[in-house]
Amino acid sequence: MTLSRSQFALNPIQWINIKADPADPASDDLWLFAEPSFRAQYPDVLAQVRRSGFDATMMEVLDTQTLQDYARMLRETGLRVASGYCSVSLPEDHGVSLAPGSASFVRWFDGVRRKAEESNFFGLTSVFLAPEVSWAPGTVRTLDAVAVGAVFDEGRLDRVIDVLGEAASVLASEGIRAGLHNHVGTWVETEYEIDRVLAAISPDLLGASFDVGHLAWAGMDPVSMLERYSDRLVDLHIKDLDLDVAAASRATPTPYRTATDQGLFLEPGLGGMDLDGILGALPDGFGGWIIIEVDRASMEPFESAKVSRAWLESTIPA
Repeated sequence: MTLSRSQFALNPIQWINIKADPADPASDDLWLFAEPSFRAQYPDVLAQVRRSGFDATMMEVLDTQTLQDYARMLRETGLRVASGYCSVSLPEDHGVSLAPGSASFVRWFDGVRRKAEESNFFGLTSVFLAPEVSWAPGTVRTLDAVAVGAVFDEGRLDRVIDVLGEAASVLASEGIRAGLHNHVGTWVETEYEIDRVLAAISPDLLGASFDVGHLAWAGMDPVSMLERYSDRLVDLHIKDLDLDVAAASRATPTPYRTATDQGLFLEPGLGGMDLDGILGALPDGFGGWIIIEVDRASMEPFESAKVSRAWLESTIPA
């Protein structure tokens, strides 16, 4: 297996998933992609990604900007763009019941169509497809107990599979290859849930675009999962974790944000993940994107990006 540095991109999440007061772990969590005011900051963030040494970033067109506006930012910073992230919600989680084939059902997937349009506009052929990460009141998997498959329900998983299958079909109709993206806090969190989804949806419609950090957080062996689904791998999110924090969050019911605030996420090479083994488990000829993520930086965002780049350069020959 030979990888090229050109396959790696940085998700600029270091600048996005932050504390209102970085010096106060108890301060509010902010997600700046959702803030209209972030549009003005975005060019500088992308410029910092480039200055850190990366030449590619994960596609993230803000809701508050046009495709042409984002394309201009990329041109001005000299960044290439890597496959983006597509999230789809379960209607019942929003108090909605939709009849298949109805106008409301079709419109439920408008966000998926938009992601396909964005991908095609930027010449991308694949996307990470994940269930919604919900922070609504009563959402046990984010607010109470992460990474253990809390409040599992087989019937609900069947409905999640239906929604993911429809989303993958919509993407395929636009020429975009969907890869299942596991994520702690969603209805596809555990090994059983991942296996069920991939068994139920045709490989022609849905590949596997795992987040290796979220596999490990939920107690799985990332190498084993990559080897098991080697023939379905599309793209990859790679990250490092404090595995002691991850294990503690499974042993005792822990909210998602609590684990994050306890230092779960680390820059690549600073945690306990076997990143060399993970990359070595990719099949010969793997040509997908590998997106480096630090969901919550353990240092200033620009320094975090530079550490991430240094890890890449020490791991993958020029």
